[in-house]
Amino acid sequence: MGRSPLGIEPAEVSGESYGVWVELSATLTGWLLDSDPSLRWQVLRDLTDASAAEVAAERARVTTEGWGAQLLAAADEDGRWAGGACFPGDFRGDFSDGQPWTSTYPTLLLMRELGIDPASEAVRRSIALVRKNCRWEHAGQPFFDGEVEPCINGRTVALGAFFGVPVEDLVARLLGEQLADGGRNCEVENGSLRSSFHTTMCVLDGLLAYEQATGGTPESTAARRRGEEYLLERRLYRRLSTGEVIDPDWLRFSFPTQWHYDVLRGLEHFRAADGAPDPRLAEAIELVRGKQQADGTWLLENPHRGAVHFVMEEGDGQPSRWNTLRALRVLDWYEDRSARVRPQP
Repeated sequence: MGRSPLGIEPAEVSGESYGVWVELSATLTGWLLDSDPSLRWQVLRDLTDASAAEVAAERARVTTEGWGAQLLAAADEDGRWAGGACFPGDFRGDFSDGQPWTSTYPTLLLMRELGIDPASEAVRRSIALVRKNCRWEHAGQPFFDGEVEPCINGRTVALGAFFGVPVEDLVARLLGEQLADGGRNCEVENGSLRSSFHTTMCVLDGLLAYEQATGGTPESTAARRRGEEYLLERRLYRRLSTGEVIDPDWLRFSFPTQWHYDVLRGLEHFRAADGAPDPRLAEAIELVRGKQQADGTWLLENPHRGAVHFVMEEGDGQPSRWNTLRALRVLDWYEDRSARVRPQP
């Protein structure tokens, strides 16, 4: 292994000098901050003692600089991206090169990940055009009304919550589609009675976002907690029947995750819910800890193939600022909320 992007040889690092149990080094922080405004503002908020004013100022730049500005500029004149909702307008179902991620739905999801300011004039104008002109490929439904697949509808609820668009009717639909085991599956309309981690996670994402934006309802909160229990019973990645790992890909951390599930994405949900960590998360937490590299970073793994607006990181197996940020804040949350005693170096 050569020198890391931080300019540190692995041999120079010992013990837990880059772990979450000690102060985050200035070198690692500097590496994370040497990035796009969309990542910088989240690093400032979650991993430093920056003031609220500093965080807000950096976040405001997402609309006018870097990746956020590029996404806004890529919109069609009618406000859609690539001429379609879930897929580009010229897509004909060929997934040989992966799923294209340039249409309206994945673009808005990426804007949400970047934390673009939904109250900015440019974003409000963009969302107004989406509401006016974007329709789902399924049957021409208005974008924020959703369509038939709960995986899509769950994340559409999350988008509505983020961008300030009413989605109560779509939430009501999701509440009526929960399976007996607490999870969800996009194949329910085809007769499936077994839940999917991918779909369950997408719906949980939406229900939590809706709850945090509006206060939710007793029914939506109960449905969210039942879905979380589905994941917790399986320790976030094990079969309930045998304890075996369900899918090895879930042990590899992608970004953007798109509609795919992995363990870090599951842990991010529980962090966002901000409750006391359930003991059943412990194994997943140890998995994340174990994937930290000697220089303190986490790698980008299993990137999901398909056309993108732009490349944000160097590629599979390379140090990832996004995954490093995501992993560090999950581990910090787990430690803080568990009131664990920090081990001595």
